[in-house]
Amino acid sequence: MSNRELAKNLIDKIPDSKINYVISFLSGFQLDDEIEDDLYCQRLVDDYLNDPSPDKDETVPIEELAKRFSIELL
Repeated sequence: MSNRELAKNLIDKIPDSKINYVISFLSGFQLDDEIEDDLYCQRLVDDYLNDPSPDKDETVPIEELAKRFSIELL
């Protein structure tokens, strides 16, 4: 039996009166992932904004980028 199956079997045995505790607990794991994702994205933005490179705002047309990497645009 996999851990996921074991967890599902255990959840099936929890009385309805206590299932809200389990839902809150499990939701916390999902929230942690979302917070970590948000923090990672914020670090990327901060790194970009604090980058002293003078060419950081240089843009390249999509056609030029595709040409550089031998990608055919449709």
